[in-house]
Amino acid sequence: MPPIRVDKFDVVVFRALNQHAGSIPVLDAIMTFLAEYALELDALWLIVAWFTLPREDEEKRHALVVAVAGGALALLVNVVIGTLWYRARPFTYAGFGAHKLIPHSADGSFPSDHTSGGFGIASALWGQGPRWLCWTFTICSTVVAVARIYVGVHWPTDVIAGMVIGIGAGRLAHGFSRPLRVVTNLGLRMFRMGQYAGHLRR
Repeated sequence: MPPIRVDKFDVVVFRALNQHAGSIPVLDAIMTFLAEYALELDALWLIVAWFTLPREDEEKRHALVVAVAGGALALLVNVVIGTLWYRARPFTYAGFGAHKLIPHSADGSFPSDHTSGGFGIASALWGQGPRWLCWTFTICSTVVAVARIYVGVHWPTDVIAGMVIGIGAGRLAHGFSRPLRVVTNLGLRMFRMGQYAGHLRR
């Protein structure tokens, strides 16, 4: 059993959110789904947005590409941090009483990949992407952050750090907007959108 090396804030907030895990079936189902499939939902929302935007709208689609870069950059930062520092997950402490609702390996807990990726996408979309998608990612990423604590796999400061990293990565991704145009144009050409919409087969 690893020694408990977490501060009072983590313990108090974790227990406040995790203490009811396993006793409220409907809430358990919702939180478990969000905690397990957040990254898949992120991908689904982006795909839906790409294909439901007006065919000629290049800029909003480019915002989606930049958002993906923001999420990927956030996850890359997490890999570096996780390599340099290991933090045990709540459920690894025998006797601590964490209620784990989803299967999870005992790899490093800090920071939260699901939170970082979601906020990396969300923050890159702020002011650039479709308004409904900005709100969807921001709200969903916040709920996912809570869900990861609720199901017992993260400490509160894991998800707080994930938010900070994600927001920073999402804003930083705009610095790569110009080279990412190559990716956007490839997608536009592939699906006959934007400047390539006029080349539809007759």
